[in-house]
Amino acid sequence: MNLADVFTVVLSVAGLLTVCVGWWLAVAGLFPRLVEGCADKLGTVPLKCFAVGLACAVPLILGLAGLGKISTNPVAKFLSVALVMVTVLLALAGTAGLALRIGRGMGTAADGDENWRRVRRGGIVLAITYGTIVLLPVTLLAGLGAMVLVRSGSGEKTAAGPI
Repeated sequence: MNLADVFTVVLSVAGLLTVCVGWWLAVAGLFPRLVEGCADKLGTVPLKCFAVGLACAVPLILGLAGLGKISTNPVAKFLSVALVMVTVLLALAGTAGLALRIGRGMGTAADGDENWRRVRRGGIVLAITYGTIVLLPVTLLAGLGAMVLVRSGSGEKTAAGPI
């Protein structure tokens, strides 16, 4: 393995983590009440969020992967890949709540009411922890579960009102 291969891997991983932080910031900017609801859910019932995310993701991804493998229709294969990607993007959107939760714990006086600063700060920390690889699927499943719980209206509403 030469230096070019090392740079390719390192910069690809760094780029992917940068895209994750950008996605979290975009979701926080577009859907602030949803992200706050996910942050509240992940702060109060994280194990329930993980269990719901696991219960939703595993059958869906396994079923869609199986459909993509056995299907001979290219449209069905494309749809199965697209639905898996949408599931991952929804999980990342729910994980924006975790980034906000981490960023709240590291708040400064300069933040004021600007949640995007908290999401950026927490997102950078969360992206750094993804270097352990173990936290990536755990947080994605918890984020998906938080998204499902918030969107289904389970439990109490956030202080910002209905989503």
